[in-house]
Amino acid sequence: MIPTAVQCSRLMDKHRMLENIRAHSYKVAQVAEFIAHSIIGTGISLSLDKVIGGALLHDIGKTACLDSDHNHALFGAKICAQHGFTGIVDIVAQHVVLKNGLSETGCTEKEIVYYADKRVLHEEVVSLEARLQYILARYGNGDERLCAAISGNFNTCLVLEEKLFARLHFRPDEVERLINARAPLAPFLASLESAG
Repeated sequence: MIPTAVQCSRLMDKHRMLENIRAHSYKVAQVAEFIAHSIIGTGISLSLDKVIGGALLHDIGKTACLDSDHNHALFGAKICAQHGFTGIVDIVAQHVVLKNGLSETGCTEKEIVYYADKRVLHEEVVSLEARLQYILARYGNGDERLCAAISGNFNTCLVLEEKLFARLHFRPDEVERLINARAPLAPFLASLESAG
């Protein structure tokens, strides 16, 4: 099953998702939905519901893992599975690192959420380079091996960005402007506001 936006919001409440993590998740969902919608326009078949649900819940395990060394992506996937949202388990589990690398097309729901998460710093759309610098400073801890792993993961994301945007009529640096030019709230966020 794939959760609706309202079900995602209720699960965020149930797991006491911090407001800053919720705001980040909303922005990731907005970026992911926009890119997925644009990719669908090129003839690729994707599930917008999967993209939106996966993006909204990609950090569902993060609040509980803040004061531990638990993997928040795997914990979040477990939460989704426990609630029957099996349609997004892989998306949530692999939003930090893609387990098997990139697909041939680079246009799966999982890859789009993975990419969108890398483009959002807190709740601001930024370049991959800006997000990488933040991650290195915040989580690298001066550990060369860890920093190399983080950088390698972002290199994968750079390749993914090339694959995604080769199909699109706009550039990565135009994403924020184009999202802001749309209606004030994407439909899934409007449904969350009316439910609240």
